[in-house]
Amino acid sequence: MTKTVYTNVNLYDGERETVQENSYLLVDDTTGKITAIGTGSAPAADQTVDLANKYVMPGLINCHDHMIMDSNDPTGGTATDVVKTTVNSVKNLHTLLKSGVTYVRECGSTYDIDISISEMIADGKIDKVPEVMPSGRPYSMTGGHGDMPNFGHLVDSPDEMRKAVRQGMKKGAKAIKVMATGGVMTKNDFMTDPQLSVAEIHAAVEEAHHKNLIVAAHAEGNPGIMNAIKAGVDSIEHGFYVNDEEIDLMLKQGTYLTPTVVADWAFPTYAKGKVPEWEIKKAADALDDLRKNITHAKERGVKITLGTDAGTPFNDFSMTPVELQLLVEQGFTNYEALRTSVNSAKLMKIDDEYGTLAAGKYADFLVLNENPLADVHAVAQEDKAVYKKGKRAY
Repeated sequence: MTKTVYTNVNLYDGERETVQENSYLLVDDTTGKITAIGTGSAPAADQTVDLANKYVMPGLINCHDHMIMDSNDPTGGTATDVVKTTVNSVKNLHTLLKSGVTYVRECGSTYDIDISISEMIADGKIDKVPEVMPSGRPYSMTGGHGDMPNFGHLVDSPDEMRKAVRQGMKKGAKAIKVMATGGVMTKNDFMTDPQLSVAEIHAAVEEAHHKNLIVAAHAEGNPGIMNAIKAGVDSIEHGFYVNDEEIDLMLKQGTYLTPTVVADWAFPTYAKGKVPEWEIKKAADALDDLRKNITHAKERGVKITLGTDAGTPFNDFSMTPVELQLLVEQGFTNYEALRTSVNSAKLMKIDDEYGTLAAGKYADFLVLNENPLADVHAVAQEDKAVYKKGKRAY
């Protein structure tokens, strides 16, 4: 068993709102876990890596992405060819890790590709990618936001939902995604359209919770947001029009909120002339409202997670750091923005080993030139070093 010690570190550990100067990390090279963190003289090790007073922070936990999508294709590019989609998914995962994302929850995957890929990652057959919590196909009503070729499980009653979720978990889903409202990318519905009933969503929650799995609800507007919260989901994804009544219930139940601001921001920023005007209008109309509502939810105490909806048009897999910047622009402190990654780990129930840097946790960390607590733009550094389980990947 060999150990590597990283010295001359300015450490942001993900917990404290300060940088600890003159720090070190001692890592077990076999397990990839941190065995000790401290300041001052570093302990002896088989190998010493001098990080020259650069800034070290935890790898990012992105709890909402779609690896199977092509952000350069206005349609998402997922509908037809399973081989091309699989190859593209692995490419997108490489981009995610290079951007600083060391663990990701896939929130809806054509062909259940994410399940197979996550198993191959765990077996060491795909490297230089984040670990993946797969959800398989999402669960949608017929004609709903997930009713796209090779994508959603179509369910139209609580019993159909119950059976479909059981089938998904049998295949290997480790999280469940339900579609509680319409959305931007489907032409004939809107964010305010409720999709799936409380009873249908509750059936998914009950089955998932029997297996200690989490349930995410795509829910952009009302009353769908409230339906999903009443059904007991663990997280509201997007939540653009979340209101105080819903916030009250989220606080009571401990429901997380994943705003994916960058996904909505990317449309009016990059999509002009490239997608239908109805699609741009949906996104642009929501942007100011969602930024106000999400910040209000944070100020009231709702736990905000880090997720980007990566893969949606013009929202590529390198943009997780941009989500942090957008949160700061709308009123989050740098620390509050960075802590959304820690909340993602807590939502995903992996925070005992991921999300912060401490003895006993995996050595998933980024090495930056500048202090992210002083300026969150530091995380977007293109040539940053990215370590996964103590091994440098980029």
